[in-house]
This record gives sequence, C-alpha cells and structure tokens, in this order.
Amino acid sequence: MKHRRVPVRRAAVAGAGIAALLATGFTSQSANAQGTPQAPTPQTLSATAAGRLASTLAEDLGEGTAGAYYDAKTRTLVVNVVDESTARAVEAAGARARVVEHSLAELRRVHTTLEREAAVPGTSRVTDPVANKVVVTADRTVSKAEWARLAEVVGGLGSAAGLKRTEGEFKPLLAGGDAILGNNGGRCSLGFNVVRNGRPYFLTAGHCTEAAFLWSDSSGRRVGRTVDSSFPGDDYGLVRYTAGVDHPSEVNLYNGSAQEITGAAEAIVGMEVTRSGSTTQVHSGTVTGLDATVDYGNGDVVTGLIQTDVCAEPGDSGGPLFTGPDAIGLTSGGSGDCTSGGETFFQPVTEALADTGTEIG
Repeated sequence: MKHRRVPVRRAAVAGAGIAALLATGFTSQSANAQGTPQAPTPQTLSATAAGRLASTLAEDLGEGTAGAYYDAKTRTLVVNVVDESTARAVEAAGARARVVEHSLAELRRVHTTLEREAAVPGTSRVTDPVANKVVVTADRTVSKAEWARLAEVVGGLGSAAGLKRTEGEFKPLLAGGDAILGNNGGRCSLGFNVVRNGRPYFLTAGHCTEAAFLWSDSSGRRVGRTVDSSFPGDDYGLVRYTAGVDHPSEVNLYNGSAQEITGAAEAIVGMEVTRSGSTTQVHSGTVTGLDATVDYGNGDVVTGLIQTDVCAEPGDSGGPLFTGPDAIGLTSGGSGDCTSGGETFFQPVTEALADTGTEIG
C-alpha cells in the first residue's frame, strides 16, 4: 500500500507597498480626486468559473495577490491585493480588487510560526481571505493550559491571526454500520467514481483506506480492494472495483434522484456546496476557508483541506462534496453534528485525481 504526504501546491507571494498605496489614497473601488478612471465593472461569474479565474490569477500574477473569495450576493470574484499594478491586472481580468494589510506570504509565515510554536492536537488553522488573517480553532479537547499557550502565540502575531473555540471535537468521520463496509468493520461513504486506463475505481477518504483494504456494499457484497492510500498529510484513498457492479458518475441525493458528475473543480471561499454521506445523507453550505490544517490527534495531521460550514457525522467520511455537476472534495473530518451544526473539512478532489492518475467517469 502506498503512503505519502503530497505537498500542497501554493503560489509564491511577497507583500509590498500597502503603506504607499494608502498614503496616496489608492482604492480599487472608485476614482480619486484627481479623476483617475473608474475601475472596470467585475464580471458576473458562477462559483466554479470564479474558482478557475482565481487559480489563473494566482498563477499568472503571483506576487501581489493575497487570496481570493467568491461574493455570492454579487456573483463576483474578489481578489486581495497589496499593490496597485496587481489591482489593475485583477480588474482587467474581470475580478474585483481589494487592498488588504497582510500579503499571502505574511500569512504563510503565520502558519509556519503556529506549526512550530502552537501545534496542539484538537486544533485547526486556516487562512481566511475575507478576514485577511489565519484563524486557529480549538476543539473541546484542548485544555486550559493548551488554550493559554495558543492565546499567547496567536496574540503575538497581531492582526494577522485570530483564535476561537468550537464546542465539538475534530475527528475523522468513521463509524461501524453499512454503506461501503471495510473488512475492519468500519463504515465510510463512497466519494466519486473514477477511471484509470479504462478501468473503474472509486475515491474515498484516506483514513478509511488506511484501516481497510477490502470493501463491500451495504448488502455485504464484496465490490473492491484498496490500491492507493494517503493519510495523514492528505486524506484520500483509491479503491479498484473487483465486482461487476454499476458505477455511474453521479451522487446519490437520497430522494430517489442523483446528481450527475461530469468534471472536477477547485473550491473557492464563498462557493455554495453540497455534501452527500451514508449517515446524514444530503446537506449544503458554503466554503469558508482553503488550505486548512487539522490536527486530529495521535499524530494524524492533514494539510491543504477545504473548510466548510456543512455538517457531517461519523460514517460520512469519504463522501462527495460537489457543486452542480462538478466534484469538489472528499469528506475528511470535522466537529459538531447535523443537529447542532458544526464545520467539516474536505480533501480537494483535484489533488486526489492528479496524484492517483484518475479522472471523473
């Protein structure tokens, strides 16, 4: 079985020029007193199109960008910038530029500091592009002493970091039951059906495939064998179908219908998404953060996750996160439940597809 940690792909960013921009009265939203032309009107975009544009701008512009998010009310892409030339390029591409205090490079240094000085089991940390800071969340297992340690480190980072508490407990969502059943007695949820070299496979969570190598459906019929697994670091696993069962490229909506899945897309903050799982069935919400790191304890740290306000419960692990016909992620873990609410983290499906050499199908 394959065990590896795949590095999260990040665009290099260096912050500069914010003080000068503020001193000259620069704003990307309106003309200044000297009659600078009005900024172009941002394009109206779907969340998926906004995600593609955000990825392109981050790759093409590099230095000067500082994260992005989707404004669902106006259906526009907002790109954080730290210099005027980048703002003009962002606006020319059809997005809205927003001048912020902290560059993405600064926020990454915050992540590094937190990893070095405040690595506490039961915590997550994620870059919030709307707040322009790294937000650390501590679950109920974090002790008073550990909380005090977190508060000291986070407080020393100033406005570039924030700290909050969640009443739930961060954990991988794995339970005994039915749906896709592992030979270890655990239950997970099938994520997306995929193909490689013309052969059928499915993706699910890596913490599921690390614990089991033979899989059965809810009726107990053996359907597949684990062939690839990555956990911790990442959280995806690949299972090859070994039985002649139907494997349509769709998601069960648990109402007698299904959502066809035709491709995969990158998540973006503000994107409306839906999750399906064998325990709690279908729930929807919004992407609230990207490149999240979650410490589930026992050395199980996963990086590069999508953070959402969608609820999930044990047994939903591995299930699909999607928006319309686009696959977005695989359920990893979270806190809370679907009665009181909570937050859930997802492995980006685009990374899982690339690393396993598979495609939606």
